[in-house]
Parts: sequence; C-alpha cells; structure tokens
Amino acid sequence: MNTDRKRIGIVGARGHTGVELIRLITAHPALQLAFVSSRELAGQRVGDHVEGFRGELCYASLDAAGVAGQNADVVILALPNGKAEAYVTAIDVARPDTLILDLSADYRFDERWYYGLPELTRDKWRGQRRISNPGCYATAMQLSIVPLQDLLAAPPVCFGVSGYSGAGTTPSDKNDPEKLRDNLMPYALTGHMHEKEASRHLGVPVEFMPHVASHFRGLTVTTNLYLARKMAREDVIARFRHAYEGEPLVTVLDEAPWVSRVANRHHAEIGGFAVSADGKRVVVVATLDNLLKGAATQAMQNINRAISVDEMTGIPLL
Repeated sequence: MNTDRKRIGIVGARGHTGVELIRLITAHPALQLAFVSSRELAGQRVGDHVEGFRGELCYASLDAAGVAGQNADVVILALPNGKAEAYVTAIDVARPDTLILDLSADYRFDERWYYGLPELTRDKWRGQRRISNPGCYATAMQLSIVPLQDLLAAPPVCFGVSGYSGAGTTPSDKNDPEKLRDNLMPYALTGHMHEKEASRHLGVPVEFMPHVASHFRGLTVTTNLYLARKMAREDVIARFRHAYEGEPLVTVLDEAPWVSRVANRHHAEIGGFAVSADGKRVVVVATLDNLLKGAATQAMQNINRAISVDEMTGIPLL
C-alpha cells in the first residue's frame, strides 16, 4: 500500500460514470481507491463489473454516516440529483477537510461550491474543498459559446443529441435500445437542468433542446450564435483557437467533429464554424464523451488541482 497516495472513495459507483472513475483512479499515481459504495452491488467484487480491475475490493452499501466514517481524503458523489445533501452534511460534521466532488446538479447553483469547468473557471478556484462537476451538455454548450459571448445579439440556441448512457442505468424509455432503434427521442425541450446551468454560469440566457439517440456514448451540440456585428469565418476560428490555446482537452477543428471520433476519448472537439451570408450568425458544433470529459475526466481534472498535482495526471491523451 502506498501511503503517499490520497485515499478516495466513490458513492454511487454502479453507474456508467462510476465504472470510468474506477478505471481512472486505479491507474492514477497519486490516488488509492479506498471504497466503492453501491447498494445494488454490495458484496460483489469490483473486478466482476469493471473490466481490467485487479484486486479483491468489493462494493459496499454505505449510508451517509458510513461514508463519513471511511476517513477518505476525497469522496466522489456519483448519485442522482437530490441525493447528495445527506452525505455532504455527514462529511461536514465528521471530517470537514475531506475533498468532496459532486457529479449531480445539486450544488451547481451554490455559490459556496467551486464550479469546476477547468478551461473556463480555473482562475476562480481558491482552494475550495467542495467542488461541483459540470453537466455533460452544459460543458459542451459553454465551451461553444464563450469565445463569442461578448458579441452575442440574442440567446444562443443549442440542439443536442446524446448517446443513451447519459440516461443512466435505471431503465427508462431514454436508455432502452429497442425503443431508440432507428429513432431520435426529444425530451425536456424547455427548462432542462443543463439549460439552466449554462445560463447561470455564462450569465446569459441559453436555449437548449436535448435528444437521445441509439448510440451508447458521446454527445454533440450544435449551437446557433447570433452576433451583434459581422464576422468572417477565419476570425471566428481564430477566436476559438486563441480561447483554447494550450488546453490539452479541447481540440479546435476546421470541420465539424463526429461523435464516433470522440467516444472513449478524454477531450472535447469543437468545429464546423459555418457563417451566414450576412456574417452575423455562426453555427458551432461541439462533441465530447459524456462519460469522460462530460463527467469522469473532468472530475479528475478538478481533483488533481485540489490535491496539488498536475491537472492532467492520470488522464491519458488517447
């Protein structure tokens, strides 16, 4: 056992993102997986559910007090929306210095928590021990809008399509491969949580229309940006390249990115950059893997910064 490593645990580890987190943590030189909590898988070996995992660690069923009693340095909450508070409260009482990273939307609107979209909020981190991980769609939308945000003449309009892994593991129409076969399923066409999230953190209203498709992982967001003044396409691309220069997990392309090319990879891709004849409407396409840059990879970026290692530690550039 390497005592120099930070002890980290995951609550809600049964889901698709939990599997990705386990893989990333297992390969991380500064982290040691201390526990994985899942009520449904309690007592079963992690290796039976996560391909490539070695060791005898088993899933446990831990309530809030049980998680707080694990004395972990870092706790990741990978729970459905509305379920994090009891765990945060218990850790606040028992071990307040614990680093908590919440993957749900529960604290994305809480000013006391750091909202961790590193490429856009890195300079706002002040050593906070409570980090809210952005939503997958909200990440893609914000990355698509920020480079031209100062020129907006109207709310951005975003059309999103995600693989069904984004709907989680609890059975529903949105993750039923048979119902999604040859289909595109619209849902929450106004007021989606990620619409509210992007609007809040950008400080401008964002309109968002999400859909689920029949592929498993990866999402695409196509965004209309209406501008107050005319811009040439090369100037638009230059803005995006400047905004994300030196960012290893954001790639700016000339052509529109494909979901199939970013699935199972850790970065986001932004491209397309179609400009209307009058130069005042720009269409941008962003893709990312909703389980990685949209969740687990971004969590690792945030945790790395908080434990004082390089932000890219343990994140392979595939």
